[in-house]
Formats: sequence, structure tokens, C-alpha cells
Amino acid sequence: MPEQTVTRPLIVDGRPVEADWIRHDGDTAPAEGPALVRLEVWQAAGRRADLAPWLPSDTELTPELAAELAQAPLIGIDFPKFTDGRGYSIARLLRERHGYAGQIRAVGDVLVDQLFYLSRCGVNAFSLREDQIVADALNALTTFSRGYQPGTDDPQPLFRHRLRELASRLREPALA
Repeated sequence: MPEQTVTRPLIVDGRPVEADWIRHDGDTAPAEGPALVRLEVWQAAGRRADLAPWLPSDTELTPELAAELAQAPLIGIDFPKFTDGRGYSIARLLRERHGYAGQIRAVGDVLVDQLFYLSRCGVNAFSLREDQIVADALNALTTFSRGYQPGTDDPQPLFRHRLRELASRLREPALA
């Protein structure tokens, strides 16, 4: 595989930021970082502090691998094409099952219309494609004021919120 370094527009925690980690697709670690490298390159490099792994969408997130990833400064999840949704599951498992609290970055074929849903699964950084407009991406993060299903950002489904609000209104005295 030819070595390739990719820098793209980046959004972290809902704000556009300068690219900080470059994605390095080579078979060996770059001499210096910070660089986002393939999982096996990160592992072979002894988990250097200036390297972070990106996971292919077919990664099996075993408890052993999750424990190893807990040491990573950030974790990239590759979306090789926009129709491949396996990365959503990886992000959610990292957050909910394995308690990863660091940055999870979507890389690859990341589309603006996916950002809201990715954020509900625990992704908090988005390396956009070069043809994506950052302002559109920021707007997409607030497409909906609430999610219907539970997510990593809110474990309660919308109907539970509505029931709680209704119960609260019923307990309030009627206005005279």
C-alpha cells in the first residue's frame, strides 16, 4: 500500500478546528506525529504517545482490544464508504460497553447528513471529506433538537421524556 498522508476539515466537539492529527495510511509509523495510523501500525509502534489508531469498519472490538485502546489519545473509526454503518456500532460499543472517554473521530467517507447520528453513537470528532462545507456540517449536528431513540448522549428515549413532562404538568396546580 503506498504511503499517503491526508489532512481534511475537522470538527471537534461541535467546533471547527485546525487539523491536529494527520491520517497516515502507510505500512509503517511516520518518524514523528501526531498521526492517525492503522491499528496494526499503532500496535507495532509500541503505542507511541504521538500516534493514534484508526480502526477499519470490520474491527472486532474484543475486551482485550478495548483495554488496549483505552490507552490511545484518540481513536479514529474508518467509514470506507457512506453505506457502511459498522463504525456506528464500534463507536457505541467503545463508549457504552468499554467506557472510552477520549475523542472518537469519524474518518473516511464521512457525509454531512450522517453527523447528527454519528454524534448520538459517541463520535465527537469528524474528519470531513474535502468536498464537504464546514458550515453545513455544523448545522447538521443540530438537525434535530432531540433524538427519538436512546443514544450515548441521552440514554432515555423521547417517549420517556414526554411521559415525565406530562406527569410533571399533571402534578402542578391548575392556573386560576
